[in-house]
Amino acid sequence: MRLHWFWLALLLPVVSACSSPSESEPEQEGADVDSIAPDAAPDATVDSLTEPLPPIPDDPRVYEVALGCYTVAARAPDVSESLSLVADGEGYRFAAEGEPARFFFKPSDLATYLLYDESAHYLVAPDGAALARQATLSSDLSRVEDGYLPGAQWRLEGSAVDAEAFSLRHVASDTYLTLDGAGGSRQAAALLTLSASTGCSEHPELSLDAVGTVVPRTWEDGSVFGFAEPHTHLMSDLGFGGGGIFHGAAFHPLGVTHALSDCERFHGPGGRADLLSFGFSNRSSFDALLQVLTAGEAPEDDHATDGYPTFTDWPNAPRSPSHQTQYYRWIERAYLGGLRLMVQHATSYSVLCELVVGEDIQPTRYSCNDMVAVDRILEATRHLERYIDAHHGGPGEGWFRIVETPEQARAVINEGNLAVVLGIEISNLFDCFVTPGEGEARCTEEDVLRELDDYYARGVRVLFPNHKTDNAFTPGDGSRGVFELANFVETGHWSNFVDVGCPGGDTGFDDGHVDFGGLNEPRASHLAPPVVDLAGFLESPVRWVLGFASRALPDPLEGEFCQQSGFTEIGEFLFEEMMRRGLVIEVDHLPQRSYQRAFELLEANDYPAVGTHGRTNGGRLFALGGLGKQQFERCVVSSRGRDARRLERQAQMIELGHPYPYEPISFDLNGLAGVDEGRFDPDQPCGEPQTNPLAYPFQSYAGDVEFTQPSMAEREIDYNIDGFMHVGMLPELIEDLRNTNVSDESIDDLFRSAEAWLRVWERSVARGAVLSGQ
Repeated sequence: MRLHWFWLALLLPVVSACSSPSESEPEQEGADVDSIAPDAAPDATVDSLTEPLPPIPDDPRVYEVALGCYTVAARAPDVSESLSLVADGEGYRFAAEGEPARFFFKPSDLATYLLYDESAHYLVAPDGAALARQATLSSDLSRVEDGYLPGAQWRLEGSAVDAEAFSLRHVASDTYLTLDGAGGSRQAAALLTLSASTGCSEHPELSLDAVGTVVPRTWEDGSVFGFAEPHTHLMSDLGFGGGGIFHGAAFHPLGVTHALSDCERFHGPGGRADLLSFGFSNRSSFDALLQVLTAGEAPEDDHATDGYPTFTDWPNAPRSPSHQTQYYRWIERAYLGGLRLMVQHATSYSVLCELVVGEDIQPTRYSCNDMVAVDRILEATRHLERYIDAHHGGPGEGWFRIVETPEQARAVINEGNLAVVLGIEISNLFDCFVTPGEGEARCTEEDVLRELDDYYARGVRVLFPNHKTDNAFTPGDGSRGVFELANFVETGHWSNFVDVGCPGGDTGFDDGHVDFGGLNEPRASHLAPPVVDLAGFLESPVRWVLGFASRALPDPLEGEFCQQSGFTEIGEFLFEEMMRRGLVIEVDHLPQRSYQRAFELLEANDYPAVGTHGRTNGGRLFALGGLGKQQFERCVVSSRGRDARRLERQAQMIELGHPYPYEPISFDLNGLAGVDEGRFDPDQPCGEPQTNPLAYPFQSYAGDVEFTQPSMAEREIDYNIDGFMHVGMLPELIEDLRNTNVSDESIDDLFRSAEAWLRVWERSVARGAVLSGQ
């Protein structure tokens, strides 16, 4: 995940007002993690992303009705007369006469359905009793109310008293459907018969614009077939307190109309309040950012807010970082094009959330704490797996499979499915703050062991030791500009940059001049007590920052600076324990000194690593058998083939003895990183005339799926102009490479990248077993 100038845009207008600095003894309030009680009524709320998932029923019949059209008949226990469920004005009732309502059974979870009738209304029990007909539903997103349940979800079960019949459990009230409505016990539930019918209205959903079925295959040497995306963020909407800073979900139990709804509720009319998007697209114009923050909104519309079904301006991965680009149907389209391995990193950035909450700019659904977001995202990824299973026949039947071992991943890929590996990329890993909250102790080795064991048990297999700002393990990655200021308000420490003794080399984020020279005051120890009292920031960020106006203004220090500190003692302990557990270690967000020390530890232990932002430490990553990422040239360039960059990296890998020199491509989608526009976009010329535009239909590289002109409901996409708008455009990207001057041999290499990543994982597990004495 990479952020740009958004923080600078938000904070500098307020610090420009002169005020005397205020310094005091170190103090910080810890983040308050919300505690949500289970619901007892339909309008109560439940933390639906962290409560235990419902058990998986062993009755196969409850999965067979998914996406089917049925009428519903019922009788009471010990009664032979059967009644049909019919529409009656604004409700439904069971009756002996009348046309039975026809319901499309739209999965909401495994064996759980939205009953959607032929006139596009839902079967709802809003008060837990009477059956209502509703054309629209409220949700946790539309109400900004954590875990809100609208009373429209029904869990299909086998009857407790008749083996041939069904019953419907009302999820919100945890009661059963009876002839009088919802509210009965399981023993009193109506005995239901579902009869196949026709004429239903299908529930809204996005099309795949692809025809065909994946045919499982391997390479001749037995290597898995397919490409990897080793750095992505499916659920950034659940970061930042779960409010609307990032809008749009990878899925929602109530469907696409909620997952990809209009964002005006959060981004304001015309998207003018979406300061994240504005700051991203205008990061080179500092004056423009100041003017926007002074006014409180952009002077002109930033983007049309409409989502499903029109999608006027978003998703738009090249130009807007604040909207979902990985809805599950788009992931499925990428999978049909050859995506076989994906690393799903849980991410968030608490400082940004705390600013938004403290100034009441946008609402949140829960705590800003990074680890709260991590927990939500990990659990929601499990929900997504179930959700996809529910649409494909039941448990284990979907194409999206979360894996916890390389062996599982190989089996999943060889079956023709997508292996998904869970990871974490945040600043305050395990709540190990460099400045603990008031009354809280600094993390100990015992804490680290407990957290590693806990998240390993939850399936996490990839870790960044840090991200942007300092934690107890290491300084932040050394990003300049906005992050100097963000680190100050996160930690209560002045910046710790020096221009002597820097290791240099492939430094990534931690190099160059310092933007906020007034904040830079190097300290002897990374874990020294903070110099300012942070308590006021959470209560009123703007007022708190005003107290440091004399220092918190851009005042560059020219030169080649780096973080003065590297790994702490407990940071090295974390790194060593990650190796002992066989985790895949991401090193690209480490600052210079920590980065070089990490390689000393890796080399001493003959352990690989990955650098999915593309750093290789001058090839030392390759010498360890690790992987970065490759890139192809975006444009057709007459003077330099689009294949050149990839071939240069591959030649270096071979020279350094890499055992399997095939790197994946990676885009950091939903990580605020940005991607390329279309080659024929008139506003983004490539500099030379472009040839061979993409044409439809085309076949997948494997030849088993045909792709047609993509659409997002009512909007058609022109890849040649629109470019890589969302992850579902990966088949187009690959076909576009083939249409220009990238060889089929190079594409073959790309389709070996899932195997390459798996070999790094296997090597990590093998070395971990040796290091732990197994």
